[in-house]
Amino acid sequence: MKVYLIRHGMTKGNEEKRYVGGRTDEHISREGMLSLLGKTYPKVQQVFVSPMRRCMETAALLYPGKEMTVIEEFRETDFGRFENKNYEELKGDKAYQKWLSQGGTIPGGESSQEVKMRVLQGFDKVIFKAGNKNLQEIALVVHGGTIMYLMEMYAGEGKNFYDYQIGNGEYFSLTVSTDFRGVCS
Repeated sequence: MKVYLIRHGMTKGNEEKRYVGGRTDEHISREGMLSLLGKTYPKVQQVFVSPMRRCMETAALLYPGKEMTVIEEFRETDFGRFENKNYEELKGDKAYQKWLSQGGTIPGGESSQEVKMRVLQGFDKVIFKAGNKNLQEIALVVHGGTIMYLMEMYAGEGKNFYDYQIGNGEYFSLTVSTDFRGVCS
């Protein structure tokens, strides 16, 4: 099965380089919409999407009339205290500097391990559903971090999470084989 991992269109928060997480449900910006409409995307049989507005709007633009299945596990990271702030606003924050250098749990938010496990559970759910329908090409319209976790886990290239940073409206593809339980192999 071919799985296209598409990052949502640009938002105002993305333009301002803010941590736009699971608490901020932004629309895609006018610039983001125009950029999406200027690109070509692969044809798919079904679209799976994060519950966040920016992903739903992107999916509707790219795949009008296609069945969309919301996968709650694909919601963006809860950035807690860092939500809707940018580097300039946070650079003097000791907790932020610690999170950048060591990872771990964001104050008032999620840890990278929590997000990764949630995303992987959602992906297993998608592969199971798509496999049961015998789908050959699907799209996931999700967030940059979601894509980075999935590529790190399944691309098989030996790269790490940060090697898979991706721009708004861009995509990676994975070829996934499944067994009858829907587990990636």
